[in-house]
Amino acid sequence: MADAPIKGPASYFPAIEKKYGRPIAEWQQIVRAHLPAKHMELVAMLKNDHGMGHGHANALVAHTLAANAT
Repeated sequence: MADAPIKGPASYFPAIEKKYGRPIAEWQQIVRAHLPAKHMELVAMLKNDHGMGHGHANALVAHTLAANAT
């Protein structure tokens, strides 16, 4: 049986790693280091401090916060 395609925010991860040159785990550490900031504050931090595009930043923050909530 073929692997199901990755959906949701994680579908951006290969492109994020390729474009910004860091593994997702490292980006998640950066996001977690800025908690308890709100979602859009974290997105703005990634955009302003690391030059990340809005879609990539939003996907990374959404996935990281969802993982923290479980």
